[in-house]
Amino acid sequence: MTDDTAVPEREASAPMRWNGWGDPAKARSLPAALRALLPLKLGRIRPPEPAAALEDVELAPSALEGAAGEALRDELAAIVGATHVRTEREARIRHAGGKSTPDLLRRRATRQDAPDAVVTPASDAEVAAILRLAAEHGIAVVPFGGGTTVVGGVDPIAGGRRAVISLDLARMSGLVSLDELSGEATLLAGTTGPDAEAALAARGFELGHYPQSFLYATIGGFAATRSSGQSSAGHGRFDAMVTGLRVVTPTGELDLGRAPGSAAGPDLVRLFLGSEGALGVITAVRVRVHPVPAVRLADAWRFPDFATGADALRRLAQLGTGATVIRLSDEAETSVSLAQHGKIGKAFGSGCSAVTLFEGEAEITAERRERTAAVLTAAGGTRLGEQPALEWERGRFNAPYLRDALLDAGVFLETLETATTWSNLQALKAAVTEAITAGLAEEGAKSLVLCHISHVYPTGASLYFTIAAGLRGDQLAAWARAKASVNDVILAHSGTITHHHAIGRDHQPWLEREIGEVGIRVLRAVKAELDPAGILNPGVLIADSPGMLIADGAAGQHG
Repeated sequence: MTDDTAVPEREASAPMRWNGWGDPAKARSLPAALRALLPLKLGRIRPPEPAAALEDVELAPSALEGAAGEALRDELAAIVGATHVRTEREARIRHAGGKSTPDLLRRRATRQDAPDAVVTPASDAEVAAILRLAAEHGIAVVPFGGGTTVVGGVDPIAGGRRAVISLDLARMSGLVSLDELSGEATLLAGTTGPDAEAALAARGFELGHYPQSFLYATIGGFAATRSSGQSSAGHGRFDAMVTGLRVVTPTGELDLGRAPGSAAGPDLVRLFLGSEGALGVITAVRVRVHPVPAVRLADAWRFPDFATGADALRRLAQLGTGATVIRLSDEAETSVSLAQHGKIGKAFGSGCSAVTLFEGEAEITAERRERTAAVLTAAGGTRLGEQPALEWERGRFNAPYLRDALLDAGVFLETLETATTWSNLQALKAAVTEAITAGLAEEGAKSLVLCHISHVYPTGASLYFTIAAGLRGDQLAAWARAKASVNDVILAHSGTITHHHAIGRDHQPWLEREIGEVGIRVLRAVKAELDPAGILNPGVLIADSPGMLIADGAAGQHG
């Protein structure tokens, strides 16, 4: 069948809430059944203190205002135009951080940190000029796309520098070119997911990268964080889609990616994928695209337990049966149905729920669907039809709205993710679940831990955890302690510190344990060459070096 309702939204999204997720008009209240369930699972929940209104938020004065800062502001305005250098309160607040639960808890406070200015360039030349000026005067620069990071990737940290600006790439948006014969498109970095898909669809093509942040995240952000979308089983991670990049650094510009395959030394495209704005500003991305699918088919499944379901997914990944989306929820996630938004849990019943989606040409797609069904049935799955899967797909970008409603009710809700091999999957899941439960118990909180697999490979899979807890007191400090212990457990049990959320500032202290001391030295050497003054996203990916600071406006040297 062809189901037009399954096509992801391609219209431009409404402006993001400044202190929450998404379109303010789509904010939701807690379903009555879930509200009744929370005390049973988490104990008595105390309502939080009222969040500060936008007009009540207090910021430190901008370092680019007043006599000392006006000259720098004028120099920035000479590059991008006065209207594209904003120091007003609301613009600064809207660029004050990402959308993790700790970010949103900080947005509820009266006193907040924010960049000194929001600067919006319109070209590579303007980006280059801004970086030269920033290096000369000791201004930290934080590249900003959709602001959807959940690991502290866009925090306005000056790191001891004179000021910090948010470099918003929203004006650098649009489809630059489309090679229909080769199936390649070049998109500017500030293009949002919906805008990219709309521009490609007008020409009969699709990128097909649909992370949960799709409606607001940008092409440059996908590249800078090595994003992975819900259709990764069929289309691959975003880094697998990328065939070329344009990058502007404080010491020069790069135009990378010449051919579908090359042995011309190490692949520098891969160096900047996942660099999180710490090595350069990605300004354009060339990606692999495909014709808009003729049909989209779906199936929902039930498995008796998570181990059986995970083994079924392993068989699919290793046989390559051709599903575009493969997702398995564990028993807890299936029963509570936080990920499936209420109705769908009842449709799946007991055990574990799974979703498979397929897209492409009609005959081939139907064949892939039945081939997948044969494997899952042989592995112990029960086919439930398409409707539960289609319901999941229609609501798949809405989970953050539920998170916001839970925060309003006093429930702490956060996510974390990792990945490992199939042989280690069950042991890692058990260890992480225990670490989360024990860590929050030490903080005096009952918790509920849900898990799903949504990205599979022939050799392993991701594990995505959703944690609800009745944290009291200082939720930020309590979660920081609990999350640190979980990170330790992930690495001790051979998981990666992040599968698709990226490093940011939150995971930076654990990166060396994953890539080694030599790996950190390699990253530092690259940063010293490309960003000798250390102005780009200080503290993201690798720890900020005191030797990179600039004093009194003089050019700094990396120590």
